[in-house]
Amino acid sequence: MFNKLFGFWSKDIGIDLGTANTLVYVRGKGIVINEPSIVAVNQKTGKILAIGKEARTMVGRTPGYITVSRPLINGVVSDFEVTEQMLKYFIDKVHREGFVLLPRPRVVVGIPSGVTEVEKRAVEDATYNAGAREVYLIEEPMAAAIGARLPVHEAVANVIVDMGGGTTEVAVISMGGVIASRSLRVAGDKLNEDIVRYLREERNLLVGESTAENLKLTLGSAHPSEKDEEDGFVRGRDLVSGLPKEISITSEEVREAMQRSVKSIVLAVKNTIEETPPELTADLINRFIFLAGGGALLKGLDKIIAHETKLFVKIVDDPLTAVARGCGFVLENVDQLKNVLVATQKDDYF
Repeated sequence: MFNKLFGFWSKDIGIDLGTANTLVYVRGKGIVINEPSIVAVNQKTGKILAIGKEARTMVGRTPGYITVSRPLINGVVSDFEVTEQMLKYFIDKVHREGFVLLPRPRVVVGIPSGVTEVEKRAVEDATYNAGAREVYLIEEPMAAAIGARLPVHEAVANVIVDMGGGTTEVAVISMGGVIASRSLRVAGDKLNEDIVRYLREERNLLVGESTAENLKLTLGSAHPSEKDEEDGFVRGRDLVSGLPKEISITSEEVREAMQRSVKSIVLAVKNTIEETPPELTADLINRFIFLAGGGALLKGLDKIIAHETKLFVKIVDDPLTAVARGCGFVLENVDQLKNVLVATQKDDYF
């Protein structure tokens, strides 16, 4: 009874709980929060010092007793208590303007399609403990497809590739359900690691994750293109002398560093399509493969997938927010879209 009373003043929200970033959609307002999924913790006291953008400024710049980390790895909860605190921070931030003392919102959370029951339960429990009144879970590729306004309830093949920070989700959707899917723990973070490893092994230069990500965004590409070929500079620590050093690097080198991971993503797309029933596969001749998530912005990714599958490929509008928008749409139409939700431990709400 009290939960329902508090819920009267609460704002229902949809959350894209990503490995790299968390986006929060508020019913009736749209996306109001887009912050890094990063938390700074004082290990001496156990106190959380900063969350989101403020915590990101501390990466690589703190003493040993302060850890700055992501509580989610490959899209799933790795640190339950910190994830709970992060969710509570975002829920409270949404309600700060309304002066709600004890918010109890309904929450729709996007999760990777390949998670186990234990991992699913961890997200659900963390959300309840953070203050949610009701929790609904939806697989990220389904949320991305809904956010991109694909006709997921029609009897046609909708192929979505959602490439985030921790996972790449590939799914073929028809009649409101997933027909075939792949969840690959190769995504934006793995590409950053590939660049770090390449520079260490091939150029004897040690760089951090932020530097690698900047190289990926500025020089990186999945497919060669004359207009995208550029040279740049990167700074790091020389592994021979141990001193700071700046070297030049080309787009071709960055592409080479990421080549193996990009190939595994393309293979996942091809394998998912191969598992699709022939009637739906035939639909794809005249339909697009849609790319969503931050990884969709990697230059040339659409071209290499199109080249390897011989199908049309299109990047959805505003790919970074597709999952959050999908969660929000489901939130506003939850009674009509129950069939797209993942079964949870509290299905008595339905």
